[in-house]
Amino acid sequence: MADMSRRVVLAGIGATMALTLAACGRRAPLDTPYQAGLDARREAQENDEPLPPEPKPPVSDRKFVLDPII
Repeated sequence: MADMSRRVVLAGIGATMALTLAACGRRAPLDTPYQAGLDARREAQENDEPLPPEPKPPVSDRKFVLDPII
């Protein structure tokens, strides 16, 4: 029985470590798809690479039925 509880504790520690490492990442505001497209074009232009298609500007914010809930 002690062997089983040791396995459960080790599994819990492993899961905690995995979740902690999974939370690591870039600490910055998220890029919109439009901004990411502009950045990709600028980077390609600086590196003399073929330019990706120009991104379409975002559409004005449209109301959605569930917006008040969020």
